[in-house]
Amino acid sequence: MHNNSKIPFNDLGRGTRAIRGQLDGVIARVVSNGWFVMGPEHDALERELASYVGVKHAINVGNGTDALELALAAAGVTRGGTVVTVANAGAYTTIAARLLGAEPVYCDVDATTLLMSAATLNETLRLLPEKPHAIVVTHLYGALAPIEELVIVAREHGIRIIEDCAQSMGASESGRRGGSFADLSTTSFYPTKNLGALGDGGAVFTNDDDLADTVRRMRQYGWASKYSIEYAHGRNSRLDEIQAAILRIKLPFLDQQNEKRRVIHSAYEKTAHDGMRILNRSSESFNGHLAVIVIENRDKVRADFAAAGITTDVHYPIPDHQQKYADFMPRAMPLEVTEWAVRNILSVPLFPELSTEEVSRISRALKLV
Repeated sequence: MHNNSKIPFNDLGRGTRAIRGQLDGVIARVVSNGWFVMGPEHDALERELASYVGVKHAINVGNGTDALELALAAAGVTRGGTVVTVANAGAYTTIAARLLGAEPVYCDVDATTLLMSAATLNETLRLLPEKPHAIVVTHLYGALAPIEELVIVAREHGIRIIEDCAQSMGASESGRRGGSFADLSTTSFYPTKNLGALGDGGAVFTNDDDLADTVRRMRQYGWASKYSIEYAHGRNSRLDEIQAAILRIKLPFLDQQNEKRRVIHSAYEKTAHDGMRILNRSSESFNGHLAVIVIENRDKVRADFAAAGITTDVHYPIPDHQQKYADFMPRAMPLEVTEWAVRNILSVPLFPELSTEEVSRISRALKLV
């Protein structure tokens, strides 16, 4: 690769080409079987996902936002209720809560990790006059929030807690996968995720038989049996057979791909200096989903990277409480760290198929920040 070639932020084609033959084979298998929605591939994927995460139940759904909405509904969130979440994670929980008629209330993040912490959650709960219906913990950038501590806080207050694992599939803490700690957990299979489909998809995880049954009923119209609607918040949110078959091919490679991401991230970590902090450190609790740096002169740094042919992005530039909602005015909460962070973070390329030369170029650019 020539030194002046552009490095993309991500290149899904590279990963797809590596397993193209296997993908073609399972797609042909589904077409031959003639079962295209919630068939044998779908059911097998649910079993394999549950085993991988370390929970009793995995329930496939149409996408990650549906997973959050259905998990919140199963947790008892209804119109007029409140959901505590962070405001620096792309507004996905905000959207899911508002689809239920609930109010998202925002918790600040820890200044070191940019994740919800027990301290920030306790402060938010102290300030709220009412008891929230649920807490959603987003494992952002691929790093697990201190979920064991957060579960303790939730239990002390008698509040349901949900993990959003869309960016953290495969990350572990104390020998347990993220997604196995809370009452319910969710993920997204959007193509850019570490475990991504060739289209949309999502899943809900739980160890609770009743919660699992509720989510299964809600994802298909609220049916108790075919055509018999007996459950509230029924909808159509199903993962199709082709996407399930594709994910079954990709799941066995997830740990290996995550480790490749960690190795690349470790190279970036060596470039940290006084003017630039690498947000995370490679470990079992970080799956290398995004490589995020913390800097004060982001616009200049982005321009310098662009001049060097390196594509960057910001995850995320607008906090939830500053979005221009047409019909929602977020409650005022102290979010100083969140508002500082969204101005001072930058994501650089991190995907398993980056070449050694590309990683070296990015590392050199980081040293010059």
